[in-house]
Amino acid sequence: MTVNYQEKATAPLHSETQQMTVIKRDGREVAFDEQKINEALIKAEKKIHGSLSPLTYEKIQTIAELVIKEIKSRFSQNVKIYEIQNIVEHILLEKNEYELAEEYINYRTKRDFARSKATDINFSIEKLINKDQSVVNENANKDSNVFNTQRDLTAGIVGKSIGLKMLPPHIANAHQKGDIHYHDLDYHPYTPMTNCCLIDFKGMLNNGFKIGNAEVESPKSIQTATAQISQIIANVASSQYGGCSADRTDELLAPFAELNYQKHLTDAKEWIDTPERQKAYAKAKTKKDIFDAMQSLEYEINTLFTSNGQTPFTSLGFGLGKNWFEREIQKAILQIRINGLGSEKRTAIFPKLIFTLKDGVNLHPTDPNYDIKQLALECATKRMYPDILNYDKIIELTGSFKVPMGCRSFLQGWKDENDQEVNVGRMNLGVVTLNLPRIALEAKGDQEKFWQILSDRLAIMKDALVYRVERCKEAIPANAPILYMYGAFGKRLSRTDAVDELFKNRRATVSLGYIGLYEVASSFFGGEWENNPEAKAFTLDIVKELKAHADDWGNEYGYHFSVYSTPSESLTDRFCRLDTEKFGRVENITDKEYYTNSFHYDVRKNPTPFEKLEFEKDYPQYCSGGFIHYCEYPVLQQNPKALEAVWDFAYNKVGYLGTNTPIDHCYQCGFEGDFKPTERGFECPECGNHDPKSCDVVKRTCGYLGNPQARPMVHGRHKEISSRVKHMK
Repeated sequence: MTVNYQEKATAPLHSETQQMTVIKRDGREVAFDEQKINEALIKAEKKIHGSLSPLTYEKIQTIAELVIKEIKSRFSQNVKIYEIQNIVEHILLEKNEYELAEEYINYRTKRDFARSKATDINFSIEKLINKDQSVVNENANKDSNVFNTQRDLTAGIVGKSIGLKMLPPHIANAHQKGDIHYHDLDYHPYTPMTNCCLIDFKGMLNNGFKIGNAEVESPKSIQTATAQISQIIANVASSQYGGCSADRTDELLAPFAELNYQKHLTDAKEWIDTPERQKAYAKAKTKKDIFDAMQSLEYEINTLFTSNGQTPFTSLGFGLGKNWFEREIQKAILQIRINGLGSEKRTAIFPKLIFTLKDGVNLHPTDPNYDIKQLALECATKRMYPDILNYDKIIELTGSFKVPMGCRSFLQGWKDENDQEVNVGRMNLGVVTLNLPRIALEAKGDQEKFWQILSDRLAIMKDALVYRVERCKEAIPANAPILYMYGAFGKRLSRTDAVDELFKNRRATVSLGYIGLYEVASSFFGGEWENNPEAKAFTLDIVKELKAHADDWGNEYGYHFSVYSTPSESLTDRFCRLDTEKFGRVENITDKEYYTNSFHYDVRKNPTPFEKLEFEKDYPQYCSGGFIHYCEYPVLQQNPKALEAVWDFAYNKVGYLGTNTPIDHCYQCGFEGDFKPTERGFECPECGNHDPKSCDVVKRTCGYLGNPQARPMVHGRHKEISSRVKHMK
């Protein structure tokens, strides 16, 4: 009879010990799993000798038997984790397994050091001073050479170190191990900040507001309105840590453009004799005012720096307005973006443009705004933005129409006490993301075990999200007057009101993020699973399970727990790196050196846009708290009709769609297309130019565009960005 020693060595040893409880360092109590002793010893032995012989597996089996016997003789119900580890070390030394004991002890010591370093401010500051890549390049749009960014990174190190100590121990431990990711630790929970929001610009512009010592009145022109918007954005972005959006920008600003028109019409009546010529004059002057105002807004947003050392992550939604003023605002937004910034006509990074398609408005050639759709297509082929929202599908998925809060976080439909639908002035309280591939790796092909581990991890996720809510509730209105007292969050609170008035009853969202459905299915069904109905159903069952838990938590606590297809510019790397350290290189999972974001199709297979959208369309109904679809294209500037074909195909299938097409430009040789990443930076494939001053390199990372060529020249940085661009899709 042939014996598989590896299977034997990892089989349960004493079934009667299965009910014993292990008390972890963070205070959690978990069921005793004797298999983990085998796994730890095998891992240590492999670290020393590489591949192992059957005799080595048999030796580990014997040692593990002795450990279990010793634990059983000394403990009947509860055993602390360090007591188990002490027994393992003692028996290894007793059996003269000095090399194995040393590796086992070293591993435990390294883990303890890693935990301590994470909360050691001096250690982290030293990493910043030495320009450690994991610190200075965590955000693709933060230039760590700039003083205020350096200050923010320093403050972030302090905030993260203190924040880890503030978190409940089991949440901090799960984050540090990589079971979960508690987003934005540099800001929260050290401060009770909120995440992203839809600013109530309409209420602020129409009713006035206060910034600093200035009482700001309602604007009397579109130029003043856009100037006020830029000031509001700067102040909101400095009072939270996520993105902010302007919903229905064309409809918001149209009344102020009409004030310009009425002023010009009054002037015209003094000097021009016929009503027709008077109206023509007023329209021409107003059209220029609109263009100048929107151009000013574009420049102001791109030149703003918030207190956290970066340009505000801002999105402008538009496309539904049909009157003359609204149409002119839409056309100005798109044409200004097409024209580019400055004398070199560079691509503007912010604001993100989000254009809405709606049947009867702009979708078909017979619709009144179809010409603006054509301008949007031209803009997307040349500048990657606008992304598009499909009006009917967004309502179907989220319960009401609105743009995302910044990158991809969507509010759900909500009505106030007067049964009025409210979207603007609402916010998100933060994100915690679950490492799904790790659960699959731990399950080792056993689906029943996968669901069991998932249930345990979701209990930690629940505690983490509830903690985020409770911490946000500890803020007072005076902490962020622009948000709570002066209208950005809609309802205006007094200094003594509880900020929870703006969060409770599902007005705010808090988000359960997830990553790596592709890798999970690969673990159970192999890497080519996309056309396997059983595998697809399994991944859908996972997001259904996440949604069921989130819905239950919402019913229990009264906040909207949303499932969020995570924004993960660096998280796809972090989780994979940690899992590679723990499990080694696993085919189609860790060997890629990144995890696939959320529900996205494996980018290595180069699917057509139609294949990708058809595959991904089934997921957002279960994760409507945050989602986006990207499609890859070659250079499209000479073929906008190809992009229109995809937009039209997507209309009834997905709610939110982004365009990824090469738009890099070399000012030395005139090349337009895709620069290649090198150690010197992104490089023109035609002439080799890599000077940021004479080229424009724009990539999409984490839902926003970024200019990696303008960031510091850290070793490997540009290849890293290129990888992120790829696997975020």
